[in-house]
Amino acid sequence: MILTDSDTALINHLKVNARASVSELARKLGVSRTTAQDRLTRLEDRGIISGYTVRLGAGHREAGVSAYVMIVFEPRQAASIVKTLKTFSAIETLQSVSGKIDLMAQVTVETPEALDILLDKVGAIDGVVSTESALVLSKKLDRGLAA
Repeated sequence: MILTDSDTALINHLKVNARASVSELARKLGVSRTTAQDRLTRLEDRGIISGYTVRLGAGHREAGVSAYVMIVFEPRQAASIVKTLKTFSAIETLQSVSGKIDLMAQVTVETPEALDILLDKVGAIDGVVSTESALVLSKKLDRGLAA
C-alpha cells in the first residue's frame, strides 16, 4: 500500500502520542473526525498500524538495568527460539541482524540479579548456542522512535 501524505502525517502524530483521540488527530490533520477514523481504520486493516504501545519514560528506564543481548542459535531452531523469546516481557526489542550473531535483544530488568536470571533463561532455550551481553551505561541519544 502506498501511503498518502495524510497517512504519513497521521502516523507521525501517533508516533508522538499514540493515545491521541481521533478528534485530536482530526484537528491536527485538518479533517473531519469521520475522515480521521476511516483513515486510521484503513491503516490498521492493512497492517500499516499493527498496534499501540507504551513507551516507558526515562524515570522507569533509569531505575532498572538495560542491556543488549546478542544471541547465536542453530539455524533450524530460529522460529521456536523467536517464539519463546517473545514471551519474555523484559525483552523490549528483538531484531534479526547480520554478522556473527543471529539476534539482538534489548532488555530492561529491575536488578543485575534479574538480568543474570534472564540470561540463564535465554541460554537454556533449546537451540541457543551462545549469548553475549553488553550493559547500557548511559544513553547519549534517543530519538524516541518505536522499533
